[in-house]
Amino acid sequence: MKALHSRFSLPLIVTALLAAGPALAQDNWLTTWMASPQPTWGNELPLPTRIPEALADSTLHQKLRVSVGGSQVRVVISNEYGKQPLLIGAARVAASEGARQVLKFGGEEQVSIAPGETRTSDPAALVVPALGDLVVSLYLPQRTPLATFHWDGKQTAFIAPGNQVDAQRLEGKEQVEARLFLSDILVDAPLDSRALVVLGDSITDGNGSTLDSNRRWPDFLAQRLASENVAVLNGGISGARLLEDGMGVSAAARFERDVLSKPGVKSVVLMLGINDISWPGTAFAPNAPLPSLDKLIAGYRQLIDQAHRHNLRIIGTTLLPFEGALQGSIIEHYHSTPKEQLRQALNQWIRTSQALNQWIRTSQAFDAVIDFDQMTRDPQHPIRLLPLMDSGDHLHPGDAGNRAMAEGVDLQVLF
Repeated sequence: MKALHSRFSLPLIVTALLAAGPALAQDNWLTTWMASPQPTWGNELPLPTRIPEALADSTLHQKLRVSVGGSQVRVVISNEYGKQPLLIGAARVAASEGARQVLKFGGEEQVSIAPGETRTSDPAALVVPALGDLVVSLYLPQRTPLATFHWDGKQTAFIAPGNQVDAQRLEGKEQVEARLFLSDILVDAPLDSRALVVLGDSITDGNGSTLDSNRRWPDFLAQRLASENVAVLNGGISGARLLEDGMGVSAAARFERDVLSKPGVKSVVLMLGINDISWPGTAFAPNAPLPSLDKLIAGYRQLIDQAHRHNLRIIGTTLLPFEGALQGSIIEHYHSTPKEQLRQALNQWIRTSQALNQWIRTSQAFDAVIDFDQMTRDPQHPIRLLPLMDSGDHLHPGDAGNRAMAEGVDLQVLF
């Protein structure tokens, strides 16, 4: 033992541990970005997927903006809805203009992901600043059906021929606005970091905001929280519903995947229900009946209970006004008097169903409420969006509306 002490003194051991790098000095993996996976569809929905059916011998270049930064990066690839193994021939990650870092999976540069599974890359040594941009490049060497995607990525992705994972310029013969196979980014973050998920629909997903500009309301909220080391994870899916599958699976079916399983998540903001109310009688669900208020409330209570059982704080939001929504588009009859009455009744329940204070929490009550309806409605016509906030379709806020929503959030209620 004396010989050991003489050769390895405490200062030398500490120095060696620090020199070994971030993996030993710190281990606080936090989800800092997400895009909730969806299955592709055919003619059963009135909106096109806007992506190729399959790719072969092609490279995908996908850009994204993280919220919290860190000293290392891990990338999560999803084959959740694939029917065959997803072969990634090579993968890279880089800061927006920086050198490409090789991504490995279990020490290998090539990985085959079985149908229904996801794979997380090994840590890559890459310092990422808060609100920094990353580029993830994936090479698909064999014919690959694009079965798992995120429809409304609000960011241009490039598809280039051949293996171009090391290309410095983002370009390609095809461009899409979807996320393809890319589902999460993790960073080895500061020890006081934490995350919240916004589980929502197209309003959270950013439909109505400017492409390639990161102007969704969760993006603006992330800017407000960046100095507090809080990651804001966008769990929006355009066409998502609370009770049933829509353009993605129902809230209950994805709560484990999109909230409970994310490293570092402490709170969830729930902003779902408008598609449950508005879809019946439209091209999305022509023969579906309007759900009852009791059914919608039961759906909320189920998610509240799940969050509380996992010691997560859950914040409800009221549903935005939507009179005139999507008029003149291929989606008719989105708004009606019975639908408006149901929205008003549900909003009233949301406003009044919250815990009395932090010491008296019931399993079926929101811990707090954000009143987005009050923030965004036109005082002269309260069942419509305020024109300054409207993207123009009377359903989705534009950039100004998204900013106003984020700035209207009382940060004290989130944690």
